[in-house]
Amino acid sequence: MSATAASVEINYAEALQKSLFFYEVQQAGVLPEWNEVSWRADSMENDIIPGGWFDAGDHFKFALTIAYTATLLAWGYLEYGDAVKKAGLDEKYLNNLKWGLDYIVAADQGGSVVATIGKDGFDHTWWGSPEVYLRKMKLATGATERPYDSTTATSVLALCASSLAAGYLVYKDANYLTHAKSLYEAADKTRSNDGQGMGKAYYPATDFYDELFYAANWMYMATGDQKYLDECEKDFIPNFPLETQSTTRKYTWGFCWDDHSQAAALLYAINTGKEEWIEQIHRHLEFWTTGYDGKQVGHTPDGMAWLFQWGSTRHAANTVFLALVAADKLFKDIKQLYEKNKKFAKDQMEYFFGKNDLGLTYVIGMGEKNPRSVHHRAASGIHDDHWNSLGTDEKTEFQTEYAHVLYGALEGGPNQDGSFTDNVGSYQNTEVAIDYNAGFTAALCGMIKDYGGQKLKDFPPIEKPKWPEFLISASINQAAGTYTEIKVFAMNHSAWPTRVIKDLSYNYYFDISEVLDAGLTLEDITVKVGNDQHSGDEGKISISGPHLYKGTVYYVKLTFNDGRVVMPTGQSEHRSECQFRISIPDPKQGIWDPTNDYSFQGLEQNVMKETPYITMYDGDKLIWGIEPDGTKPE
Repeated sequence: MSATAASVEINYAEALQKSLFFYEVQQAGVLPEWNEVSWRADSMENDIIPGGWFDAGDHFKFALTIAYTATLLAWGYLEYGDAVKKAGLDEKYLNNLKWGLDYIVAADQGGSVVATIGKDGFDHTWWGSPEVYLRKMKLATGATERPYDSTTATSVLALCASSLAAGYLVYKDANYLTHAKSLYEAADKTRSNDGQGMGKAYYPATDFYDELFYAANWMYMATGDQKYLDECEKDFIPNFPLETQSTTRKYTWGFCWDDHSQAAALLYAINTGKEEWIEQIHRHLEFWTTGYDGKQVGHTPDGMAWLFQWGSTRHAANTVFLALVAADKLFKDIKQLYEKNKKFAKDQMEYFFGKNDLGLTYVIGMGEKNPRSVHHRAASGIHDDHWNSLGTDEKTEFQTEYAHVLYGALEGGPNQDGSFTDNVGSYQNTEVAIDYNAGFTAALCGMIKDYGGQKLKDFPPIEKPKWPEFLISASINQAAGTYTEIKVFAMNHSAWPTRVIKDLSYNYYFDISEVLDAGLTLEDITVKVGNDQHSGDEGKISISGPHLYKGTVYYVKLTFNDGRVVMPTGQSEHRSECQFRISIPDPKQGIWDPTNDYSFQGLEQNVMKETPYITMYDGDKLIWGIEPDGTKPE
């Protein structure tokens, strides 16, 4: 660790509390009552398998990463559940773990699983919130349901079996074990990663024997049946990867969603006590610490163990968890190895929490200084699909500020030279994902055991909107002696949570005293919509009035047939343009005077300006502007 890196104090229970918050942010479908993310709402309720977790900063759902994540969360709890309870996070932890496990149960189709749900291409080209995803997808593609595919790929089935076997050990739910057994049998029978479908483009599972080895150990732990260990000895260990041009079992690389070799080896060492497998884990952890046989993982100049540019913190965090478990289960009586691995865990965790040369805490919502950018659609609250300026100081009409704090998410992390590209487009650095947080969350459980901590009493905070969610901008098209023509943008920039309003309308107020003084009546005033952006769809605007407000002040009401067409999904959808005219008969030139009209104040010719004097409504509820008597939204 660099001498310039500042020391840090870490409340690991707070960190775990916030990491669980991140998983609640990622929830799809109808949100459970215990979800505490004030700015999230239901989404993708009609998925073929509802629920589960969105994968990363997008809206795909992958059985592979959900199962991988659930297994690690379960493993962390099985090893360090007493610490989780002591920190006061037991119920919260178990709720979140069960959410992932229940999705895997539902995805099990008997011999196959629903592997991927999402619109390939669309998910990575559109930037917006999950609550309005389906509306944008329908507009862009015509589809009303998200496509999905199923797979018999061994790696996916084996990971699903692992998650449910581990889940059974936590909950003793017989249904989990039933599904785990059948999924394991299907994975073992198939022994092929062919037919991965859409998921292969994002998570291409390679070798499958490591996942089978991993799953067999979990099945043994869940059932006590020796046959699973026998299968390891007979089939899976002979296929354990080797070092290049060597007969030595592979100890380099690291534990992640596509490589379960070392995690499986650790479980097998614990389950059997065999010295050769204890030595295997020793070699692997030496590679990650001080090196073994001339080979050592890379490091940033300021001390983070660095394996690969995609989610570098993820690999280090996964190894922290393996090191903690190995120290507690295998090296407890070997002082030098015990202390070495505990120190590695502490050093790496402190790096994540700000003890690095940049002073950056890569865990959002922790520490003194976080990256400004995070590659995450829902957290951005973007309404116009223009995300490039997020986290910058650009002087631009586009959004630069994130709507939400993505508490607990572990960002991808630094480059090998210790630098960090703090840019929303630099997804190797700023992406977050459920698998990034998986080993990290499990490791936090172990760190609470070693260092204690207590959850925050007033977390999470209920966010207040940082900007108006519904608003009006307007300009004068024309103002003459017999009429006023106004151009209006009705806008939806909602993000707390992102939503649409069916019964949407707005009022334009005007004073008719000069009309009455000239001897005309209310019947001489006509109102008419000219250009309407939604004249050809379900949002078509109708205009009514004049309606009496008070005294000589009247208003016209412009009402959407279906206001949900005004949606925060893109540059043309987040605002609805309408031009309307209020007039008296043409022969009455010079009578009409808009300057005394309440809603006319502050407007300029052909310059769109935000105005509070044209009020907007959700049904009868005022949601934008100030009525002439001073009434404001609640």
